[in-house]
Amino acid sequence: MSSASARIIADLLRARTGQQLTENRLWRIPSALAGVFRKNGLSNLDQLVCLLAEPGNGDLATEVVEALINNETYFFRDRQMFDALQQQVLPELLKKRADRKSLRIWSAGCSSGQELLSIAMMLRELPQARDGWAFTLVGTDISGRIIDQARAGLYSQFEIQRGLAVIQMLGNFEEEDCGNWRAAPELRRMMRFEQRSLLDSAPNGGPFDLVLCRNVLLYFDDWTRAMMFDRLRGALADDGRLMLGAGETVVGQSVLFEPLGDGSGLFGPAAADCEPAKRRRA
Repeated sequence: MSSASARIIADLLRARTGQQLTENRLWRIPSALAGVFRKNGLSNLDQLVCLLAEPGNGDLATEVVEALINNETYFFRDRQMFDALQQQVLPELLKKRADRKSLRIWSAGCSSGQELLSIAMMLRELPQARDGWAFTLVGTDISGRIIDQARAGLYSQFEIQRGLAVIQMLGNFEEEDCGNWRAAPELRRMMRFEQRSLLDSAPNGGPFDLVLCRNVLLYFDDWTRAMMFDRLRGALADDGRLMLGAGETVVGQSVLFEPLGDGSGLFGPAAADCEPAKRRRA
């Protein structure tokens, strides 16, 4: 693998998604693109770069980008954080929104939908959410292939076992052929999925009461990350909550959010930013 070809591929990823492949992560390119090599009869990265340079190969470029995106996810990932959502954050938001009986949640970088499905399952179990509530649950991801899977709500035996107890699996999914499992129609009706980058505008349906953007922002440089925090803040209600991945923080990254200080790993809009945020959204 020539360093020039690796940098061309890294530049393609950055141009399409904003994600940065630093020098110490270029090694993963050949293994991530192994499927693309097989499909197109290629043996190395230099051949792929030459093929990408030919006219009319936009679909191949999309294949390359989607293969490089990290779509790692599973149900109730980082269980302690989901426990905080179920026991504290969601009940508090339901109480705040009791007058309108609607809750709006956005999963940014949702991958194949397990995160948003985890939220839907929790809402389904909360007694205070059963009486005439309307839920807007939106998942977005840059990968069209992965969004198609999220819309289908179809998971392999391996995927369905990651993070789910047997009683949750049997109560929320239906077994299909070949050992696959599909989310129950009631859960699928609660959600919608859109192909959308964090560089794009926020999806319709906001301002959102809860935004999940987990294990996504770490792949961007400081300038792009700051812009994305601004987009997230503009999509969040002034009393809403932002949930990042375990180990991620806004400290030193953005002045638009501040830690809640309750150990939940969630963040709220900075008090001094509420009025400027409203002006940005105007």
